[in-house]
Amino acid sequence: MTTDTTAEAGRDFIRDIVQADLSSHKHNRIVTRFPPEPNGYLHIGHAKSIALNFGIAQEFGGQCNLRFDDTNPTKEEQEYIDSIQADVHWLGYDWGANLFYASDYFERLYDWAEGLIKAGYAYVDDQSQEEIRLSRGTLTEPGKNSPFRDRSVEENLDLFRRMKAGEFSNGARVLRAKIDMAAGNINLRDPVLYRILHAHHPRTGDKWSIYPSYDYAHGQSDAIEGITHSICTLEFEDHRPLYEWLLDKLPVPSKPRQYEMARLNLTYTLLSKRVLTQLVRDGHVSGWDDPRMPTIAGLKRRGVPPAAVREFIKRIGVAKANSVVDVGMLEFCIREELNRTALRRMAVLRPLKVVIENYPEGQVEEIEAINHPDNPEAGTRKIAFGRELYIERDDFMENPPKKFYRLSPGNEVRLRYAYFIKCTGVVKNDAGEIVELRATYDPLTKGGNAPDGRKVKATMHWLPAAQSKPAEIRIYNQLFANPSPNAADFAADLNPQSLEVLKDARVEPAIAESNSPDPVQFERQGYFVRDADSTPDRLVFNRTIGLRDTFAKEVGGKG
Repeated sequence: MTTDTTAEAGRDFIRDIVQADLSSHKHNRIVTRFPPEPNGYLHIGHAKSIALNFGIAQEFGGQCNLRFDDTNPTKEEQEYIDSIQADVHWLGYDWGANLFYASDYFERLYDWAEGLIKAGYAYVDDQSQEEIRLSRGTLTEPGKNSPFRDRSVEENLDLFRRMKAGEFSNGARVLRAKIDMAAGNINLRDPVLYRILHAHHPRTGDKWSIYPSYDYAHGQSDAIEGITHSICTLEFEDHRPLYEWLLDKLPVPSKPRQYEMARLNLTYTLLSKRVLTQLVRDGHVSGWDDPRMPTIAGLKRRGVPPAAVREFIKRIGVAKANSVVDVGMLEFCIREELNRTALRRMAVLRPLKVVIENYPEGQVEEIEAINHPDNPEAGTRKIAFGRELYIERDDFMENPPKKFYRLSPGNEVRLRYAYFIKCTGVVKNDAGEIVELRATYDPLTKGGNAPDGRKVKATMHWLPAAQSKPAEIRIYNQLFANPSPNAADFAADLNPQSLEVLKDARVEPAIAESNSPDPVQFERQGYFVRDADSTPDRLVFNRTIGLRDTFAKEVGGKG
């Protein structure tokens, strides 16, 4: 990848550990990994892990593997595998030749499981999932040994091999580690290592009838790949003793160390994969890449630049304690990046026609407009100006309050890059609704200034009626109206104003003619990007973000 992400690194306790391990020669080369389960699309919380693991590898001259934890074929699909690879690339990272799957190691993992049985460290349990759960105990009460815990090595091997051969139905038996049912850490109370699962696997087909648990496959996959620093989130801290127990008991080629960090939590956002899946399945959103979703695919479709996501991850840092980050910080990073990079254009989202009565009929002139106020090298463009224009409906009031400085009867305003105009009349339909304005212009004010020095208090954007192009504009807001949405009843916290579709908007011809996927700033409106649904005959744009935060005020919260 050509994207330079190395310079974007910060400092944190994980990087300090890595640096110390290199300085002490505990490791001569750093190897990290990003290990997603392909059972859904990645979200912005995964972006934190991606940036950390790939970032560390880049900064310290090491290697980062992309490894799919594909141990549950009932939930995994090729679509998710493809999307995850696309998302990592979009963020600016590349794994090179280091693409792996837990399924690459199924044979070795199985052989090691037989080794545990032979050493007396694992047994086949006939109890049901519910019986195992009930016998595991609580935080204050020890668990109870399974009645099958003391089977002989020979019987366990025979049953485990028959499990592998597909003799038994789903749930009939499991393979459990034999550790300590009275352990203070519940994860050490004879955890399940293998379960029976008759399901077609995306990569191994129907070869396997048993699949390893995450806890069993993960550490051993790390060891096979020579991972030096296995970085995960805090909920796996209690799993580390099991991670280390398995590494100690198995003939693994290396012994990685697990390190835990705080996961990302955002206001107005839920990052639970269960919730995200249900949002899609229940039709609350249009799909995994709906621009309201916190998925990386959703952020991309919304027009969020990958550099803004990386800057956000850098700003929040890597901590040891969980906390909630204000979504406003993400929005700040998005605005900051787009303000720097997005070209300026004009669009009228809710058009109101203006007829300039003293402008010659049939005459059209070209007005020069700059493409970026802070980047002269971005150049200029031409916009047609004629007798009939569109302005924003909100920029006119027939009976304005005292401090309304935009267009009103008898009031004069500046049209961006063009002339001063004054409203001289209002045209209404039979229902009394304003459908058109009449105005005059001052031909001496071309470029936006009056020779006599008179001032106006408002500058408004506009578009030519004949030359502008129709477009559908999708205005996206936060998906949830509650700063702390309830994952157990998330539907109750959905924001009914999360999407507004404007079907009669108008955009500059320069936007229509360009097929660029890059976001642009619609002056005075916000940042917008062409949607995947857009066609030359039916332009569709998504609002990435407004020029300033209005959502928090609308919902009465702080966001």
